[in-house]
Amino acid sequence: MDPRIREHAETIVDHSVDIQEGDRVVIQLPSEAEDLAVALHELCGERGAIPVWIAHSERASRAYLRNGGTEYETPDHQQALYEETDAFIIARGGANVTETSDVPPENNAAYRRAVKPVQEERLSKRWCLTQFPTSGHAQLAGMSTEAYQNFVWDAVSLDWDAQREFQAEMVDRLDEASEVRIVAGDETDLTFSVEGNETLNDYGEKNLPGGEVFTAPVADSVEGSVYFDIPLYRQGREIKDVRLTFENGEVVDHNAAVGEDLLTEILETDDGARRIGEFGVGMNRAIDQVTYNMLFDEKMGDTIHLAVGSAYKETVGEDNERNESAEHVDMIVDMSQDSKIELDGEVVQEDGTFVFEEDEAAGSEKDEAAASET
Repeated sequence: MDPRIREHAETIVDHSVDIQEGDRVVIQLPSEAEDLAVALHELCGERGAIPVWIAHSERASRAYLRNGGTEYETPDHQQALYEETDAFIIARGGANVTETSDVPPENNAAYRRAVKPVQEERLSKRWCLTQFPTSGHAQLAGMSTEAYQNFVWDAVSLDWDAQREFQAEMVDRLDEASEVRIVAGDETDLTFSVEGNETLNDYGEKNLPGGEVFTAPVADSVEGSVYFDIPLYRQGREIKDVRLTFENGEVVDHNAAVGEDLLTEILETDDGARRIGEFGVGMNRAIDQVTYNMLFDEKMGDTIHLAVGSAYKETVGEDNERNESAEHVDMIVDMSQDSKIELDGEVVQEDGTFVFEEDEAAGSEKDEAAASET
């Protein structure tokens, strides 16, 4: 077994979900990630936890969704398992990333509505979503299998305490702000309120890799237009060059150069799917290329992302209404040039550089100058 798999498992167990003696743990992995399952079971055994491995198969999911039509019942037996579970460990890594590309979008939307209570139950527990590097994901990223393995293991093995400290400044600034404005190029000028909502610091706990700060816009406050210039993969299909226009928090116009029919189906899943549930700022500069995997792409430094659909409960203040939806689809804007993030009218990032990075650099230069004078 590659020793990096054991290291990855230790990070998940000790840092991400903090497995303790007696914990009931559900491990959901594809068969391609069996080595990770073995390492996780070893660690659960050492810590006195009780694991159950659920093998996830995209082929099996495709077979069910292609033949199940557009009416699904909530799987109560799965929900019962989740209710009795303390921690979830989920890894992506199937052999064919386009396996579900021929599932009708309306079937997917109907199924997501049916399993929404199950997902809500899982999100209420300790959980970690991560990645196992496979040749299928390497191919999607345009990388060799070895290069992709190195990319994944490097991204999940950062100094997460240092990453948390780096991101804390942005968390504090967002928590103190009322209005956010995003400007990028000629096509993105978007404003929204975050008044009363909470900003979370993602440093490799629920997502591994981590590397973002995120909050929820006030649901009806989003105004303006946004062009997502970084493509995404959803339901085994590409969606590219997405443009959304918002009025009173709702998408009133949308288009995409590729995958517009799928985008339309996503937005029509339910009322909440036409509103923004998450605003995130990518701050992990160890992730420096698009791999068509949102778990990594949304964390890239010099990017922001917005998710249509559900808001995480932890980000919504007591006095604000939470946007609820069976969907949560992240889309990314490159902020590395001709762009800025404003908080209450003050620029906090311009062309990918945060103002607090500039302040820190200036302070270091002064210290060096003072040292040389003495």
